[in-house]
Amino acid sequence: MSNAPKSKLVTVFGGSGFVGRHVVRALAKRGYRVRVAVRRPDLAGHLQPLGNVGQIQFVQANLRYSWSVEQACDGADIVVNLVGILFESGKQKFESVQHFGASAIADAAKRAGAKLVHLSALGADVESTSNYAKSKAEGENAVLRIMPEAIIMRPSIIFGPEDGFFNMFAGLTQFSPVLPAIGGGNTRFQPVYVGDVAEAVALAVDGKARSGTIYELGGPEVATFRQCLEVILETIGRTRVIISLPWWMARLMGRVMSLLPNPMLTLDQVKLLESDNVVSDDAVDKGLTLEGLGIQPTTMNAILPAYLVRFKPHGQYGDKNIA
Repeated sequence: MSNAPKSKLVTVFGGSGFVGRHVVRALAKRGYRVRVAVRRPDLAGHLQPLGNVGQIQFVQANLRYSWSVEQACDGADIVVNLVGILFESGKQKFESVQHFGASAIADAAKRAGAKLVHLSALGADVESTSNYAKSKAEGENAVLRIMPEAIIMRPSIIFGPEDGFFNMFAGLTQFSPVLPAIGGGNTRFQPVYVGDVAEAVALAVDGKARSGTIYELGGPEVATFRQCLEVILETIGRTRVIISLPWWMARLMGRVMSLLPNPMLTLDQVKLLESDNVVSDDAVDKGLTLEGLGIQPTTMNAILPAYLVRFKPHGQYGDKNIA
């Protein structure tokens, strides 16, 4: 545990999600008091064991109601915004969550006199044809306009026990003889471990990241979409045919699947896949990366086998070469 003052309070928006639980754990280990701001505090009880008694508390907050956001930030020394959505549904729209929501949190953090760490995404671009990427960039701009000293983290595709990418395609092998390589599978990713992302956020909370700066977080390996699928198959010991799915067909499938309540693929995600998702040379040169923060990025092979084992033909006891 570091020497972080135990009197310091960190409000974490989106703390009950995939990345959030790892961030909460990293902050609790450092000795911070953590206030988790979520829409449904009654569903965040799984975070309690991550800290000591009374160290982690919950507060109800809805980004659509600025007063609840302000209450969540009241008295906080640092505010962390991890809120984001991968697809739109009901009232959860990219613009409202990732642009307006980010703006509301930044405004509340400024009013509270707190420091702000904001999680965005690689590929954030106001000129993007993807509404996800566009709203992420608009959210960044809003945050920096309100709080120029804010720290922004842009991770590539994140992997970990509850991720939505590797788990989804590994699960697909259980009933499908093929795996789709969207657009030919040539889009490049730099998969980053969720624990490394959480550590980067925690270091920013510690004051060890440059203020008013955008960090780009990627793992040690750059892999194409097709190579990621091959890694999945190798890890779970299954043989499946990887077929190239033309962009036009992927767009059509995304448009149709978008009508489902929990779509495997949306048109907006297809548009997002048309651009590479890797750390820029500029970020590397300026040290605005995991390595620049003193973090040694974790490889996929070090983590994937531990949680994809359930997708093996016979679980952890299965023979690797069994189809």
